[in-house]
Parts: sequence; C-alpha cells; structure tokens
Amino acid sequence: MTTNEITARTGAEATASAPALLLRPWAEADAAALAEAYRDESLRRWTSHSIPDEESALRWIREQGRRWEAGDRFAFAVVEAGAGERPVGHVVVKGVVPGGGSAEVGYWTAAHARGRRVASRALEALTGWAFATFAGQGLDRLELLHQADNEASCRVARACGYEQAGTLPAAPPAHPLEGHLHVRRRVSGVGP
Repeated sequence: MTTNEITARTGAEATASAPALLLRPWAEADAAALAEAYRDESLRRWTSHSIPDEESALRWIREQGRRWEAGDRFAFAVVEAGAGERPVGHVVVKGVVPGGGSAEVGYWTAAHARGRRVASRALEALTGWAFATFAGQGLDRLELLHQADNEASCRVARACGYEQAGTLPAAPPAHPLEGHLHVRRRVSGVGP
C-alpha cells in the first residue's frame, strides 16, 4: 500500500466547525512544526518523548520512518485539509505483530488546534485504517493508554468507542502515575 493510498483512506470528514483531516506519514519538512508543538508544556506533560529542538525532531521523524518500514509502528502527522501541511496533531498504531491480535494507539493535538475535535476525528480515522489494514494479520483489539489524570484523553477515548478496561499501576520513570487502559474491538464483518 502506498503512502497516497493510506492518506486517502484515512481522511476524516469535515464538520461545520472544523476542516477535514488528512493523516500522512511524518516528513522531514515537519521538523520545525514538531519541535514547536513540543514547546507546549501540556503536551510534554502527557507524552513520553522529549523533542526540545529541530535536530531532535528530525531524529524522531527518521525513527518513525524506520519503524514504518519495519512494520511495527505507523505514525501519522495529522494535517487539516486545505490549510497547508503544518501538522495539527499526531496519531500512531504501535506494537503491530502478525498474529498478535492487539496493538496500541496513541495521539496528541498541538496547542493551536485544540478544541476542534482533532484528536477524536484523527483517532477514529486511524482506528478504521488499523482494523482494515491489519485484520488479515489477526488484529481485532486496539488498546489506548493514558495517565489517569488526563481527563481530555479519557473523553477522546470514550468518544471513539474505546471502553475503559482498567487502571494500571504507575511504572516510573516512563509512567510516573497510574494509567487508564481503554480497549476497542473490531466488529467482524461490520468494519471498524
């Protein structure tokens, strides 16, 4: 499947208050926007990566490309259709293993784009893409993890049909606080 096919299949529909979203692999040209997004204190609080400058952003983007080629992590820049190529968010499917049955999803929204349902629209598109793309490899469960005090992520998860399945204990340093586990299952023969 080519990048263009993936982008076309994952475009989220426009709403009255927000433009359509397109999901595409991260590109080196996104480094400045990625570094800018990570200057946001809220974003840094909820993510496990540190991207303090453009050089770090380039390394991160290149690693996403390597992982895409390896077939175990599929990271997408989220852009608004018709608004240029500046990313407004990020979604990812990770831990894809043929026959594994489950994988994990994650997301964030840049500060300048919050309040327009970017995360929920992009997550819904990613979920459909993941189930359609990897169903033949046995994928029937997607997991979403977030810190227990991240109420916005909890709302996004529930809005996209990810039911809370439990609370996970803190595991410092990567996960310094308790977390919520949300799960969405593929409905056989019905689509995402």
